Amino acid sequence: MTAQEWTEIKRKILKGLELSYEKLLAEKKAKNSELVVIRDNKIVTIKP
Repeated sequence: MTAQEWTEIKRKILKGLELSYEKLLAEKKAKNSELVVIRDNKIVTIKP
């Protein structure tokens, strides 16, 4: 694969990750549920 093809694949993967994150946040807000993340090596829950 050429460098240009790798760049295109990387762009598509990042766009997919952004889209899935947006969907996750929308679902958490709709269901009024907490989002669990790691912050400073500690597990933290966030209300959206």
